[in-house]
Amino acid sequence: MRDAGRIAALAREAGGALCKEGVTTAQIDAEIRKVIRSHGASPSFLHLYGFPASACISVNEEVIHGIPSDRVLQAGDIVKIDVGAFYRGYHGDCAASFPVGEISDEAKDLIEVTRECFFQAVNAAEAPGARLGDIGHAVQSYAEAHGCGVVRDYVGHGVGQKLHEYPEVPNYGSAGHGVRLSAGMTIAIEPMINAGTHEVRTLANRWTVVTKDGRLSSHYENTVALTKNGVWILTDPN
Repeated sequence: MRDAGRIAALAREAGGALCKEGVTTAQIDAEIRKVIRSHGASPSFLHLYGFPASACISVNEEVIHGIPSDRVLQAGDIVKIDVGAFYRGYHGDCAASFPVGEISDEAKDLIEVTRECFFQAVNAAEAPGARLGDIGHAVQSYAEAHGCGVVRDYVGHGVGQKLHEYPEVPNYGSAGHGVRLSAGMTIAIEPMINAGTHEVRTLANRWTVVTKDGRLSSHYENTVALTKNGVWILTDPN
């Protein structure tokens, strides 16, 4: 899983490096697919549930499940790249938000808050006796303290031989509730944080999820392993 995670992370970073004015989301997807396959892995997302691309690439108010296309990136956009790699029977899953040129202060703050939500969740997961609700509570508390909305319709998940496994890992909830975390679990923690309302809707293509109020959304995800020695981030490109 560490190998699968590293490949996914390398693909995520390669996609992020292409987030420049004038580049299309389809070009980013092609590069991600190339990187994954160059390491002997296959894209986890390609044809999963019928998804037509190797990565989910969502721009601005798009939260998740953006379909790569001939859409041309513009300065000021923020791009969410969600990548999975399947290698020797196991998946790695990760996402991050990338700026295109100079972005607004609101966008910068949202990206940073979302990233920090992930690390708040990791800290919560490392606490003795932690439960799933502690992860969700940590994300929700931090995001809402910064005036952001936490997406409730979509959640993190277990990862392993299948991309989506038990348990679900919500980004909201009550501390001290839910499944007890234990060494050996591998999960994807993925805060999806909106600048405005937490409410979302799905476009007519039946894939792309957008914020209901049209404001920006940010996404940050890593696959992690819970061990007796703390939380290991498996989707690390190094």
